[in-house]
Amino acid sequence: MQDTQDTVDVTITLDRWIKEDAEKLFENLGMSLSTAIDSFVREVLRQGKIPFEIFDPFYSDRNQAELRRRIADVEAGGNLTIHELEVEDEDE
Repeated sequence: MQDTQDTVDVTITLDRWIKEDAEKLFENLGMSLSTAIDSFVREVLRQGKIPFEIFDPFYSDRNQAELRRRIADVEAGGNLTIHELEVEDEDE
């Protein structure tokens, strides 16, 4: 265990609502936001990677297939309208 004299302050920027919601959640889990962030960073260091999958719906298989289809259509001489450029969000 590291001596507390070896600690440093770190400043992060969060949306206010994220900070408030996280503080409530971690308080219910019996820890502070600072302790939760410290635990996260320690786990990243232990595993050598982020310990969960980060997923952006834009890169879903369904959206990527649709983008490839649209690119092929344009390359074949088709036209795209602005409406067709919208890509679905998996959460919708």
